[in-house]
Amino acid sequence: MAKYTVAVAGATGYAGGEALRILAAHPNFEVTCVAGHSSVGESMAKHMPHIPQLADLVVEDTTPEVLNGHDVIILALPHGASGKLASQLDPEAVVVDLGADHRLEEQSAWDAFYGGDFYEHWTYGMPELIVGTDESGNYLRQRSALPETKRIAGPGCNVTATTLAMQPGIAQGLIEPKSVVADLVVGYSGAGKNLKRTNLLAAEALQAALPYGVGGTHRHIPEILQNFAHAAGKSAADAKDFTLSFTPVLAPMSRGILATVSATMTDKAKAMTDAEIREVWTKAYEGQDFMVVLPEGTLPSTGNIIGSNAAHLQVVTDRNAGRIIAFAAIDNLNRGTAGQAVQSLNIALGLPEDQGLTKIGVAP
Repeated sequence: MAKYTVAVAGATGYAGGEALRILAAHPNFEVTCVAGHSSVGESMAKHMPHIPQLADLVVEDTTPEVLNGHDVIILALPHGASGKLASQLDPEAVVVDLGADHRLEEQSAWDAFYGGDFYEHWTYGMPELIVGTDESGNYLRQRSALPETKRIAGPGCNVTATTLAMQPGIAQGLIEPKSVVADLVVGYSGAGKNLKRTNLLAAEALQAALPYGVGGTHRHIPEILQNFAHAAGKSAADAKDFTLSFTPVLAPMSRGILATVSATMTDKAKAMTDAEIREVWTKAYEGQDFMVVLPEGTLPSTGNIIGSNAAHLQVVTDRNAGRIIAFAAIDNLNRGTAGQAVQSLNIALGLPEDQGLTKIGVAP
């Protein structure tokens, strides 16, 4: 059995920690290096006691010299940090960036929402992303771009939920592209492992919901629009054809995202029955093992996907409002970040796509 050594930078953060949890149980990967910044010199037994297999590893400094020499390098770093580091990494290593630095294809989008240096776009790590259809009307997927790639850009967690919820309707021309509204309920780990009053003090967070990144300012918006354009079979430059009103709300739960994404129905959609619209979602996710379109009448719940790489999906219509409403529930750290990254790594390395991953959630 092939065995690959793995170095994880940002190992003591939430995303890095989830990557380590998955990798520790993966038969083809061996974590041989963990790197950080403020935690250098400390043991993983202190930071990740829930992963006893890695307890003896000591956090090293995040430098190219430390990370190079491993088969796989995972970067779970703040935006800007991985881009500066990436050019110094071994070109033969498979590198996965869990941050934003290599997701966007258009520099104008980066400049508008991030600023600073713009870095080369890497192979996008969302295997189920629809990127158009062939002459027979079969879906083309981002999965086909992943085999043997050496550089993978992990999608954003809110991006993942929003994209998976609505992309079938976009691909089939069922929604008006200038009418999309996404409201997301997000667990606190989605805000990162930082000492902020609103996300680490229980007195502030418990029994409270708090919107953030409102008014079209959230940095995941251009990535979502980029995905919408691809789902429509267009280029990233055509993301301007779509608009998105995007509002995430922190909720008092550690993990999970529930995305409610709606849009105005096109005349094509209005002429279809609810069953026919639902069939569009069902067919779009046929053969996509981690995508679960729930039975009619069953709505997604974050409580059913925690700890898994699954996405639970549903679609309904509001005929009075003339809108399609699509739902997606994911674990933001697993499906939304580390699980999706390992899934993409599996494909890149020629391993079974589901190796080391599960679509079984922990409930209740």
